[in-house]
Formats: sequence, structure tokens, C-alpha cells
Amino acid sequence: MAETGPVLCSVSENGQLLRLILNAPKGNILDKTMIGALVEALTEHNSPRLKAIVFEGAGAHFSFGASVAEHRKEEAPAMLQTFHALFRLLLKMAVPTIAAVRGQCKGGGLELASYCTWIFASPDAALGQPEIKLAVFPPMASVILPWRLGGGAALDLCVSGRTLSAADAHHLGLVSEVNEDPERKALLFAREQLFPTSASSLRFAERAARSGLAREFDTTLPQLEKLYVDELMETADANEGIAAFLERRKPLFGQG
Repeated sequence: MAETGPVLCSVSENGQLLRLILNAPKGNILDKTMIGALVEALTEHNSPRLKAIVFEGAGAHFSFGASVAEHRKEEAPAMLQTFHALFRLLLKMAVPTIAAVRGQCKGGGLELASYCTWIFASPDAALGQPEIKLAVFPPMASVILPWRLGGGAALDLCVSGRTLSAADAHHLGLVSEVNEDPERKALLFAREQLFPTSASSLRFAERAARSGLAREFDTTLPQLEKLYVDELMETADANEGIAAFLERRKPLFGQG
């Protein structure tokens, strides 16, 4: 495994497993540097033998989410384009994915985990889409969560911004299993359920099962990107929410 860089990457199990560790603790923020490293690693190691990709976070947390600084009005278009390109690459690769989640898994971190075929979470995991606290909304979660959980649960998480415990997320169907050692569980699951099967057929199964999500990526996601950039970021409250977070102060909404 590479020992430095924003993403620690290793290939094992005779080329069947790609392990990617977000390596910027404490928060493992998904900024453009981290996303670029993920895209590079995925592209480099997308071999025909690959049967599982495991995402982890270095340290105590999976990820606090995307970079708030990159959400500012002037950077938002590039931020969305870069972030969503990661998901479009994963969809194109169609390799089964597993998120091994510990600690905080928020915002863009939860969007990445929610995309994965399975989520194994430690009992201390805390999962949520808190973007509304900054007066913005999560375009990717607005597509993935309804597809994964149904409209009601997605509406709750995206509009309330509340945080779920690992147990509550498991009850909701977001987390596949709560386990004291989610990284070990991810490896055991891949060995038992994925490695005995055909690598090429696993990709066909992923493509088939995600066909509805693929249509949403083609139609709904571009509309939400436009809504975010052209309308949301023209409002005073969205810009105030981002600025207040960066300045570590309470936001003053509804001032203009």
C-alpha cells in the first residue's frame, strides 16, 4: 500500500480487491485534491480481475464531507463537476463497492458511502446530510438516497439535515450491517460473496441493478446541478451559510 498522499491505495487478493483509504485525517475532506487522487487510483487499477472496491477513512472518521470552501459561489460549478465526475466514473466502472465507515460520515462522505453497494459501519458511526445547515442542498444525495431508500426517507435526511446513528441507519436500510470492525467485515464479505463469482458478470449485475440510477444521472442530476449553481447560489442565504461556516460564526439568514 502507498504510504503517503491524499489516498492510500492497495491491490490485493490476486487483483480482485482495490482498497482506497481517504488519507487526510481528522476529517478526510473530499476536496478537489482528494477527489483527483481517487479518480486517478480508480482509473489506474480498473483491471478485468477487479471484483470489489473498498472505501475507508484514515483515523477515527470516514469523512466530514466535501470542502465547504469549495462550495462558495465562484467555486461551486467546478466543485460539483469534479465531485460528480467521481460518481460517474464509479457508475461506468460498475465494480461492486463497499464503504467501511467509522465515526463521522457526513455530507459528501455520506454521498460516497451511499453510492456503495454495501455499507458496513462501526457502532460509533454517525451518518447525515447536514448541507441544509449551511443553507444549501446535496444534489448527489438528492439522487442517490431516493433510489436507495425511497422518497420519504431521502426527503427526511436531505431536508432535516439530521444525523443518524449506525443502528438507526441500519434500521432504515442505509447501512448493511453494524460491526465493531467494518474493515475486516468488508474483506470477509468480499471473500465470501464476491471473489467466488465472475468479475465480468458482477459488472453486468451492477449495471443492471443500477440502471434506474444511471437514468437519474443522465437526466435529474444535471437539472439539480443547474438548480444549485444558477438559482441556489444566487440567494443571499446560501452565500451567508457558507461564509458563516468558514468564519466560524452563527449565520444570519433572511437578511436580504
